[in-house]
Amino acid sequence: MVDRNTPLTAMFRWLLRATGVALVLLLAAAAALKLVYGGGAEFPDRSTEPALPAAALEVVATLDTPPGNIAVSATGRVFLTLHPEARPDVSVIEWVDGQARPWPSASFQHPKGDADGFRNVLAIRIDRQGRLWALDNGHHGLHHPALYGFDLASGNLVHRYRFPSELAPLGSHLNDFQVSLDGQRIYIADASLFRKDPAIVVYDIEQQHARRVISDHESVVAERYLPQVQGRRMEAFGLVAIRPGVDSIALSRDGRWLYFAPITNNHLYRVATRYLDDPALDPATVASRVERYALKTMSDGITTDDAGNVYLSDPEHSAIIELDPERELTTLIRDERLRWPDGFSFGPDGWLYVTGSALHQVIARPAESIPANAPYPVYRFKPGPTAAAGH
Repeated sequence: MVDRNTPLTAMFRWLLRATGVALVLLLAAAAALKLVYGGGAEFPDRSTEPALPAAALEVVATLDTPPGNIAVSATGRVFLTLHPEARPDVSVIEWVDGQARPWPSASFQHPKGDADGFRNVLAIRIDRQGRLWALDNGHHGLHHPALYGFDLASGNLVHRYRFPSELAPLGSHLNDFQVSLDGQRIYIADASLFRKDPAIVVYDIEQQHARRVISDHESVVAERYLPQVQGRRMEAFGLVAIRPGVDSIALSRDGRWLYFAPITNNHLYRVATRYLDDPALDPATVASRVERYALKTMSDGITTDDAGNVYLSDPEHSAIIELDPERELTTLIRDERLRWPDGFSFGPDGWLYVTGSALHQVIARPAESIPANAPYPVYRFKPGPTAAAGH
C-alpha cells in the first residue's frame, strides 16, 4: 500500500496542481493575446488585370538580406535600408557598382550605449534640399527613436532629433515618413503595432519640435483583416496578426495633401498639409479635417507622381497598383517575383523603384529562413508619369 502522506507524494501532488494552474493561466493569456492581436477577415480583392507586362520590371540590385525602404537621388544614387525584421548587420546601405556599402559609414551602424548611430531604421527619404533623412524607431521605442539628417554629397550628419518617450513610447513604431517640399517639416506614421496607439506625428525641423496630431481616428487605426501573402496567413504563432496602424504615407507632389492609411484599411485618407502645419490647431481639430479619399487595396508603401496618381504596393497580390485622380484603381504590374512589395522611390528619367521585403518569409521565421529565401531583388519600371526623385 502506498502512503499518500509522505513528503514526496505531497510534493508530487503540489507540482501537479501548480502545473495545472500554470497551464490554465498560459491558455488564458494566449486567448487574451489572440483576442487583442489575432484573427481577422479576408481583405476584399480590388485588383484588376495588369496594365503592364511583368517584363517591365528591371532588376536594379540583388541583396542577401531583405530590403526595407529605398531613396533614389536626382543623379541616380540608390540608398536602401535592410529590413529591421531580418536583423541585419547593417541598417542603411548605398548600392554602388553592384555592391552594398554601409552608409554613411560602417561605424554608424549599431552603436553602443547612447552614441549616435542606426539601431532600427526602416524608412529613408531624400529631400529637395539635398539631404538624406533616416528614421530610427529604436526597436519599437525600447530605445529613444531618432531622426537623422545627412548632407547627401558629403555624408556628414547635419541634423539629429531624439523623440521623447511621451511622443514615441515603448510599443510605438515610427515606421515611414515624408518631407515637405520646403524641407521644413517631416510627417511621420507611427504604426504602433504593439502599443495600439497609432498616430501621425509632425516634426518641425527648425524648431526641433514634434507633436502627435491625428490619433484615435479611423484613418490611423487598422481594420480587422488578416493579410495573406503568397500562401501564408500573416499571424505570428497563430496569435498575433501582422496588422499595424497607419503605415502607408505619401505627399502629393505639390505638397498640398498628405495621403495615409493602415495596411489593412479599406480606404486611403488624406488631409491638407496646411492643417498639419498649423501649431495653433489642437489634435482633435486636425483630425476633423481628415478626408476619406478612396477605396484601396491592401497597401504597404505608397508614393505619388506629378499627374496626381497614387501608387500602392499590394503585398497580397504581389502587385503594384495605381489610384488615378478619378479615384479608380488599376493593377499596373502583378508578378510573383514581387515578394511583399514595400518601399517606393522615384528616380531620374521617370523610373519608379520598388523594394520587396519578403516579410512573409521573415516575420516569426527562424534565422535560416533569410539565406534560404535569398536573393532579394530591387526593381524599377516606368509607369509613364514622372515625379521628383527621392520619395
